[in-house]
Amino acid sequence: MGTFIVQGGNSLKGEISPQGSKNEALQIICACLLTPEKITVRNIPDIADVNSLIDLLSCLGVRIRRKSRSVAVFEAADINLEYLRTDDFRIKSSGLRGSVMIVGPLLARYGKAYMPKPGGDKIGRRRIDTHLSGFRKLGAEFDYDFSETCFKIGASSLKGTFILLDEASVTGTANIIMAAMFARGRTTIYNAACEPYIQQLCKMLVLMGAEIRGIGSN
Repeated sequence: MGTFIVQGGNSLKGEISPQGSKNEALQIICACLLTPEKITVRNIPDIADVNSLIDLLSCLGVRIRRKSRSVAVFEAADINLEYLRTDDFRIKSSGLRGSVMIVGPLLARYGKAYMPKPGGDKIGRRRIDTHLSGFRKLGAEFDYDFSETCFKIGASSLKGTFILLDEASVTGTANIIMAAMFARGRTTIYNAACEPYIQQLCKMLVLMGAEIRGIGSN
């Protein structure tokens, strides 16, 4: 195991500009799939997971223009849904936990999505039950395809409803919020995650035209 040796006794001074949050960036970038219009995202952290998600969206057909290492413009005007059925998508998305959050926006906008077994870091017990349960309550149906090792999720239309989450999952809450954006009627989520990442996602969606109340609460 590696070791950090910290020698104190010196006064500290200076300024730093911290990178943006990885978890927030993953949600914000996935939310760009909700609209065909251009969205500029700033303070994007230059780390592997975020860059992998950006690459995945590019393969999906999102036009991406990097203005700098931390600023990018996303334009999801021409999404290639057939890419979701390719081996390349399954390989790339299964190695990135954040890829699960493209399902909500795609389900909202196109009425279908595919969810391979998600990958990423292995902190505790990672489940996708919360996501699938929320999608089902909104009116979606899903089947697991053993040959393609992924969930096929579809809905002719989504309808607002009351949803009680079995756990206050951050990614689950984000995914369900994005899926509910174009659902008919009002959606109320109980036991929702209230972390700053969720609050920032909701604020972004409000700027995009959504009506959301209870931001920062459960």
